[in-house]
Amino acid sequence: MAWRCAGVAWPVGARVAVLCWEGGRVSPLGAGREIGFRAEGERHCVGARGNACPVRARVSARVMQARCDECARLDRAHSVAADGVPDDPRTYRVYLAWFGPGMVKVGITAEERGPARLLEQGAVAFTWLGRGPLMAARRTEELLRAALGVPDRIPYGRKRAVRAALPSAGERVAEVAELHARAVALGGWAGSLERMACEVVDHAAVFGLDGLPPATGVVRELAGGGAVAGRLLAAAGPDLHLRTAGDEVVVLDTRLMTGWSLVGADPAAGVSVPVTWTRAGAEQEGLF
Repeated sequence: MAWRCAGVAWPVGARVAVLCWEGGRVSPLGAGREIGFRAEGERHCVGARGNACPVRARVSARVMQARCDECARLDRAHSVAADGVPDDPRTYRVYLAWFGPGMVKVGITAEERGPARLLEQGAVAFTWLGRGPLMAARRTEELLRAALGVPDRIPYGRKRAVRAALPSAGERVAEVAELHARAVALGGWAGSLERMACEVVDHAAVFGLDGLPPATGVVRELAGGGAVAGRLLAAAGPDLHLRTAGDEVVVLDTRLMTGWSLVGADPAAGVSVPVTWTRAGAEQEGLF
């Protein structure tokens, strides 16, 4: 029986991520779990805002968001990140997220979501900076980005590159606390945004990063007939770090799974989809 993946989620209060499937089923992603699946057929648009794609359009295997142009426009039109809902009445929080030495970003998330947004992004550590109405949070977010000289996003390739060589928890906390102090001391915050005390939360244990070996490859895309299988070492944001039967450590961004019909595969099947190898002299260009 084929299943269709709906991505990774971090349920409120959960200590492990879950892989979500259309229809409401979930698969816990605890470290040590054996995982194996094979893609079938072609990749199709997942629709937008709970609505199926009216033409079930085919989409590229390499894109992270499995949506056709029309569904992507619909999804973006109702996105807080794209300022599509400026009158959202919910309370928002501004956060400071740390992904590695010198890799920090400032962002916002709805207060009701708690730390889910930070877990989804793979933030190794974070602290809240402030809380208040959406547009006040947005203005303060932009102020802090400019004042602290931090980007609005950090590529996943950079996040993955440092996960196996992170500084100690104490060093992580110190770097976040220092940036928090600089941020709350700045003038120009929106008047309706309440500053929040520094309370650094560390996700290294939740993700399974302690003792994580360096990745030797990253999946570029899935392909019909291709398998991905191995033992789960860590799950950080959308990324699964798997040790294959051939003793490679391969990272799979689960966003590449959405839109595919997937069937089970033997956990010893290894990886037979296109992979970018990070070890010297091993670039896999074909399926097999």
